[in-house]
Amino acid sequence: MNRLTQLFEGNPQRLLNVYFTAGFPELEDTVPTIKGLAEAGVDVIEIGMPYSDPLADGPTIQASNQQALDNGISLDKLFGQVAEARKEVETPLIMMGYFNQVMQYGEEKFVARCAEIGVDGLILPDLPLDVYEEQYREMMEAHGLGVSFLISPQTSDARIRQIDSLSHGFIYMVSSSSITGGQSGLDGRKAYFERINNMDLETPRMIGFGISTASDFDLVSEYASGAVVGSAFIRALEQRVPISDFVTGLKGIPQTDPTH
Repeated sequence: MNRLTQLFEGNPQRLLNVYFTAGFPELEDTVPTIKGLAEAGVDVIEIGMPYSDPLADGPTIQASNQQALDNGISLDKLFGQVAEARKEVETPLIMMGYFNQVMQYGEEKFVARCAEIGVDGLILPDLPLDVYEEQYREMMEAHGLGVSFLISPQTSDARIRQIDSLSHGFIYMVSSSSITGGQSGLDGRKAYFERINNMDLETPRMIGFGISTASDFDLVSEYASGAVVGSAFIRALEQRVPISDFVTGLKGIPQTDPTH
């Protein structure tokens, strides 16, 4: 049982998964960012594999992808950074990217390398369910890797049931049909959240897209195990906001006055 599976045992609540783009803002920021998120108490760290055409991502994450590529990031470089961070970090680590990157690297080589360095799961939005089930599921599970698939308000019940049977760790509930980083409008999504809750799925859910405030985090935590935050954290990295301040602010934890 890997770290991600262990995390979701016992139906935990108010979990925080934070995404960041590897090699951003600077090439060597990956390891300090992973360590900083772990030290701040983030429950899952989602590491973006920079790609030239990140279709599911909005302008903020797209720009961070391009900056990381300009900085010289590569999958081999990223794997080395994750291996270094894993020596000190026990937090579950997820790699998020696009299946074309996996194919270009070599599927078996990619999966074996992830397992070797301590990656716990993958998010590959463009990996078709049937292709995964027929060609890659056995190989990935043999290496202790699971895939978290995405659902949206437009996903049919039948497909959600299929995703429930195939996902490991958690199902990624996209809060809307927009790209990442858009306006949340989360109050208007309560019917969707309740619909999924009423399906009594076996796999825990995490809600992402458009979550940037403590009130957003509170709301989605009522309907799922917690939240996935990406664009808001990328902006915080750009502005050099301390990671601990970002995390405590998002979780609504009062900060201690160091003078008292």
